[in-house]
Amino acid sequence: MYRWISAMSRRAKRALLLSVDVALIPVALLAAAALQGTPGLDEVAPGGSIVAHWLALPLLMAIGGLLSSVLGLPLIQLKSYESHAIVLTGVHAVLLGLAAAVLDDMAGFATPVANFINFALVYFLLAVATRMGMLQILLGIYRRGQDQSRLLIYGAGATGRQLAAALRTDETVFPIAFIDDNIHSQGTIIQGLTVHGPMAIPNLIKTHAIDRVLLAMPSAPRPKQAQLSRKLEDMGLEVQAVPSFAQLTGRVPLLDQLQPVVPGRFLGRAALDAALPDGGTTYANRVILITGAGGSIGSELCRQLLGRRPAKLVLFEISELALYTIDIELRALLRRHKTEIVPVLGSITDAGLMARVMAEHRIQVVLHAAAYKHVPLVERNPLVGMSNNVLGTQVLAQAAATAGVERFILISSDKAVRPQNMMGASKRMAELVVQDLASRSKGRTVFTMVRFGNVMGSSGSVIPLFQDQIAKGGPVTLTHREVTRFFMTIPEAAKLVLVAGSFANGGDVFVLDMGDPIPIYDLARQMIVAAGYTLRDAANPNGDIEIEITGLRPGEKIHEELLIGEGQLTTPHPKILQANEAALSEIEVASALRSLRKAIDAADEAALRTVVARWVEGGSHFTGGAEGRS
Repeated sequence: MYRWISAMSRRAKRALLLSVDVALIPVALLAAAALQGTPGLDEVAPGGSIVAHWLALPLLMAIGGLLSSVLGLPLIQLKSYESHAIVLTGVHAVLLGLAAAVLDDMAGFATPVANFINFALVYFLLAVATRMGMLQILLGIYRRGQDQSRLLIYGAGATGRQLAAALRTDETVFPIAFIDDNIHSQGTIIQGLTVHGPMAIPNLIKTHAIDRVLLAMPSAPRPKQAQLSRKLEDMGLEVQAVPSFAQLTGRVPLLDQLQPVVPGRFLGRAALDAALPDGGTTYANRVILITGAGGSIGSELCRQLLGRRPAKLVLFEISELALYTIDIELRALLRRHKTEIVPVLGSITDAGLMARVMAEHRIQVVLHAAAYKHVPLVERNPLVGMSNNVLGTQVLAQAAATAGVERFILISSDKAVRPQNMMGASKRMAELVVQDLASRSKGRTVFTMVRFGNVMGSSGSVIPLFQDQIAKGGPVTLTHREVTRFFMTIPEAAKLVLVAGSFANGGDVFVLDMGDPIPIYDLARQMIVAAGYTLRDAANPNGDIEIEITGLRPGEKIHEELLIGEGQLTTPHPKILQANEAALSEIEVASALRSLRKAIDAADEAALRTVVARWVEGGSHFTGGAEGRS
């Protein structure tokens, strides 16, 4: 039956509905006659004389079919048969009654007018009841013939009731019950569905095979909806939220649950990227290699470099997806530029590949942004982190020196200053490698480093994490109440790299004056408020989202620093400072790299930490008290 109905054309379905409208006319005449209680058809009250006449009844049926078509009743789908369609059915019944009266008068039967009113009422009731019965039969057939979602409606208010009424005509879903927190509603029946409390959900899932919940509570705070959604999803249910009527009618924009956060608004200072000099002449008409080109910093470097009109950008990236994404984006921007874009997939630890790239493209400037930078991940995987961040930098920098590259700029981190974790230690050792090559390059290649703090909005920043946690209703997790960090925006970070690269003379370490460090607790609180929520704490126990202190992670500092040494030098721009820091000798760097490579090849984490403890400033804690380097 399901296949037969599904295979019916729309024209066939309309013809069937029209036939039903016509077939109900004699049924209504006979039913009305029976209701009149007249003994015989010769004296039937409402149209009975028409029934007895061999020509009048077919003529009335033809008129009824024509009226139904003109009014469009066969065009109305059964699942759309509601108040407007019922009014049209009433109009059809009245016109049929008038037609029957006219035919009766033309035939000279002189039947009382009240009889035709009775006929019209009977026809109207039969037509509406037939349509409703056909809909229920059709829904039953559809529900048996295909997979059906059995669902609960969470919220028995006005939205929930409207939703239940709408779902009655949807053959793909089957509402089982309402769920509502209001104890006064529990146990009542609304729209034919029983209202249960939240505690009944597990039992309903088990007894009725529920697989879906619709949240019909648009006026509830978004954190409450998010928290409730998470609990229901943990029960194995698919959860969907129903928007409010105002949203559906366009009176309120249908926005995402959490407005996008503009990272720069939380800096606590004016953004500096517009105030920094351009440095464009350093990169104009140059062939530039950007490693980590698909990352947060690398991709922004590519965008800013396009405005400085380089001859060629070589995009180097280990992630295929990231490389594809930035390649497509830059090519879309090339309408105003003549820069050649060359995507290269590979690892900076591949010495042969790096040498070929340098020679084939005649690289003139290298911007080294590729690194593993997530502190917890590198802490758990120190061998891979050190191999990529230290040995990879050494391979890349050596290839640049051999090829006679004009400038090599390493992007470092404030975590390299007296590091407490392996990621910071790896960045400090990478700095030592670059400082060593700078001292030996004799001006042929200018090696320099740029060190900055946390970048707001980057993949390693807390902002995307906090946004995700707020969108889920919290809590926002913080490792320590007193943690502070230096912050800068992605455009600031990229421009600092480019400007510092133009200032470089060799072996320099540049930092940006980022003002005072920002308390992360204050940042979390500001993001909660900016998203339209209130902070839940001891002073406001009824707030929306709380901040949960989880404890410092291994290797995490409470406060970060930007400088190792005490002094700092000025540069042509007052907001860019040059660190005055000591470096290792060539012999010391060679010894450190030899020991590091040996530990990595042997997969010996203890030996790796001993190397770090010996050669990195303040690194004695990496081996639990090993002596620092002499």
